[in-house]
Amino acid sequence: MGPGHRAGTVLPVISHPTTSPGAAPPAAGATRALAEAEIDLDAIAANVRTIASVTGNDLMAVVKADGFGHGAVPVARAALAGGATWLGVTSAAEALELRAGGISAPILSWLHHPDEDFGPLLAAGVDIGISTMSHLRTAAAHAARRRTTAMVQLKVDTGLSRNGARGTDWADLVALARAYELAGTVKVRGIWSHLADADQPGSPLVRRQVSAFRTAVRVARAGRLDPVLLHLANSAAALTAPATRFDICRIGLALYGVEPVAGAGAGLRPAMTLRSSVVNLKQVPAGTGVSYGPGHVTAEPTTLALVPVGFADGIPRSAEGRASVWVGGARCPIVGRITMDQCVVDVGDRPVRLGDPVTIFGPGPDEPTVAQWAHWAGTNPNDLLTGIGPRVARRYLGVAA
Repeated sequence: MGPGHRAGTVLPVISHPTTSPGAAPPAAGATRALAEAEIDLDAIAANVRTIASVTGNDLMAVVKADGFGHGAVPVARAALAGGATWLGVTSAAEALELRAGGISAPILSWLHHPDEDFGPLLAAGVDIGISTMSHLRTAAAHAARRRTTAMVQLKVDTGLSRNGARGTDWADLVALARAYELAGTVKVRGIWSHLADADQPGSPLVRRQVSAFRTAVRVARAGRLDPVLLHLANSAAALTAPATRFDICRIGLALYGVEPVAGAGAGLRPAMTLRSSVVNLKQVPAGTGVSYGPGHVTAEPTTLALVPVGFADGIPRSAEGRASVWVGGARCPIVGRITMDQCVVDVGDRPVRLGDPVTIFGPGPDEPTVAQWAHWAGTNPNDLLTGIGPRVARRYLGVAA
């Protein structure tokens, strides 16, 4: 096993193929994934506890996009075991997947069609994020037809200029929500917003957004709303900007063990290790072209190792010429173009053999981390983690679910 491997309890597969530590070779005719993402669920739970110890707040674990590529249901279970009290998702489908997985914890789902059928969310007891009058009318209408009350959380745009209401639209949304509360079809449980620049500690934009959020809450309370949950902080703000914390903090990237603010380490544990293996080896002379183009020509005799992962698996082409992997006890560079299904690694004269493990990224410090890969690719770790493709098997370690 490569660096960072930790033995643990293997959990049942959730939506992806898995393998088990020490498992017998596949039976004849069985298939084996060419790469696997090992998910340390104990790290997820530990990260919740670490963040809570800093913030002193309840935490909403954001498990959208299949738990940032880690698997929404197992991640949600681990986060709740670590002490998270809420779960956050983008869509109705994501919320209902959690309910189908047996998770009964409070869930907020926040991005929907204006004419969404909110009936399944109402039946599942999911809070609905509301940003427009149209969404609020639709939620209230579905609640009225079902003789129930829609639990909603109103989103205010405090400066991100994405979703959420602002200005007079916010005042109108508050007034309509109050009317529906009086009619019994809606209950405003929360008010929330999202930050635009929280990964820059001391950002004046964060201070302006906190002020705008407080103003929006005053407008809501003047309009006779009485929300019990106010939330603004994301991972970066929760760890570095106390004024943003309010009642609950929404934790996304930090949940998965990636430090959200450069240079401000909180002691988080990366949860995903991405591995493959060497499927071909060849010794080549100087002047050998490698991959399409060729994108690289060897400067001296060397050994090239073929690794069966590529951009279809989430390995970004934009990292070409900078990225390395851990193989044969050292970091070795990826050379030539990264293709859809494979990449080539220059292992020099290291004693690498067919079948040897290759760690694409892991917890460090020896093997590359996902944050380093994001730097090489000119993107952020969220992009890398959510881009790990479906043909990469997920293997779950730990007892935290």
